Amino acid sequence: MADRLKEIKKSTAIAKLNDVPTSPQKMRLMADNIRGKEVNHALDILKFSNRESSIRLNKLLRSAIANWEAKNEADRKELDNGNVIIKSIEVNEGRTLKRIRTAPQGRAARIRKRSNHVIIILGLKPEKKAEEAKEAQPETKEA
Repeated sequence: MADRLKEIKKSTAIAKLNDVPTSPQKMRLMADNIRGKEVNHALDILKFSNRESSIRLNKLLRSAIANWEAKNEADRKELDNGNVIIKSIEVNEGRTLKRIRTAPQGRAARIRKRSNHVIIILGLKPEKKAEEAKEAQPETKEA
């Protein structure tokens, strides 16, 4: 059991980004776009997006890729072959800075400046699904 967990940890890479000054809702919109995608395809999606959160996620994904390369020096070709995917990406709420803004009739209104924490986990594509996809394709007969 312990050996299996060590092997799983060796084949995955983690990168964290804490206290990003963007609301979690805005960050989740971009995170949902790249969840489960192959890393090179996810980098392309982030590169051509106009959202500010895509810049931060791009940098975090590059960090996760570097972590994966450091752990798996022998399997660098897997990255080029497209076998490394984003296993999970998690966007959690960080601390909220509370500020006061003046409001009409002598009142005060509260401003909430939200932040978030992002965790990306990379891993190899499951081999079973790749084999099943090849078998699921119908064979074409040439006439």
